[in-house]
Amino acid sequence: MNDALSPSRRPGIRAAMFVDFDNVFTGLQALDPLAAKRFAEDPKHWADALSAGGSGEDARRFLIRNCYLNPVVYSKYRTYWTRAGFRVIDCPSLTQRGKSSTDINLVLDAMDALSGNVGIEEFFIASADADFTSLIQRFRAADRMTTVIAAGAVAFAYREMADHVVESHDFVAILNGSTVEPVHTVASGKQPAVQPAGKAKAKSASPAIREVLGFVRAAPGPVNGAMVAHRALTAEPSLKTDWGGWGKFGTWVSQIGQGVEYSPAQGGWVWDAKRFSNEDLPTPADLLPGIEEQVTRVTDVPALSAAQFRQMFQAMAARLREHPLNRTELSRLVRDDCVTADQPVSRNAVSFVLQGLAYVNFPLTDEATAEGLAAAWTANVEELCRVALLEFDAAEKLAVRRWASGGLLDA
Repeated sequence: MNDALSPSRRPGIRAAMFVDFDNVFTGLQALDPLAAKRFAEDPKHWADALSAGGSGEDARRFLIRNCYLNPVVYSKYRTYWTRAGFRVIDCPSLTQRGKSSTDINLVLDAMDALSGNVGIEEFFIASADADFTSLIQRFRAADRMTTVIAAGAVAFAYREMADHVVESHDFVAILNGSTVEPVHTVASGKQPAVQPAGKAKAKSASPAIREVLGFVRAAPGPVNGAMVAHRALTAEPSLKTDWGGWGKFGTWVSQIGQGVEYSPAQGGWVWDAKRFSNEDLPTPADLLPGIEEQVTRVTDVPALSAAQFRQMFQAMAARLREHPLNRTELSRLVRDDCVTADQPVSRNAVSFVLQGLAYVNFPLTDEATAEGLAAAWTANVEELCRVALLEFDAAEKLAVRRWASGGLLDA
């Protein structure tokens, strides 16, 4: 056989994709119905974006593309996926409660791929279902890279077990983008290992970068990323679409250089490297009292103060009264409103809260009040604590309730 056609010589990372269609589609519908439609009807768009991870070894070759769906509910989408090169596996409901066979079929196929002789190097699981945590553990034990594509709230243990996570808002951005940009998955708590080439110099003199440089260099310490993002967007509103082709704020601000450093920790922080370092960043223990810090550390709830939560709920209610918004747009506007009110929160934090509200089926309509939003979100936090097996006495439960609700609920 010609060496040029030998599998060992073909370029790209050998990867496998397993899509829990029902889980991702319903999660996207709660976040952004238009993104859900594009996910279901144009899988080639985002699959190509994930394949084009960069040049050379960074690109991916999906040797396996499997989609698991309930044919009773979603059969109309089958043709889109088969045309995009996916193998569609029917997973009808097997119980009276509607539980499908997706989990077992996906796990069996994934284990077959793991033990096969092809040598899959990276496994993608498109699902926010924490039931796949044990599967991710098996991949890691076999020294395989793992990437989770989330469309909804992701359990802390599931997130931490994966090597990379494509967050909900990033996936929505891919689906709603007008062009297919290479996707560089980001390890939890780390910056992208690979970034698009040739963009830093082209943007070096932009108004947004000049504004950020002046703001960060004059700051008395590391600055909350939401404040920096707000400054950049005010100076250059066109960035709000896709951050100049970089996809998201963290990636954009990281490529500025010139002594500007960024960390995604606790919602994101930006600082002047000539005067500060990672050691100057606040920790959850610095930001919150004991019991609240414990909740954020174990459940991944954003490390915000009660005042920040209160401002977020008030801004959400005000925006929803103005006109209907999809969750992607709402998260950006609420982030900006909180910054303007001197209670800065990151867009990731707002997105996390919106996912929590979707989890408890809270309707985001013009009738939503700050108190109603606070009550629904607090119920979600209490459920996260229960699932994480956090045990509190009566006084601690009251403290968590007051904190998560921003003081908007009666004791």
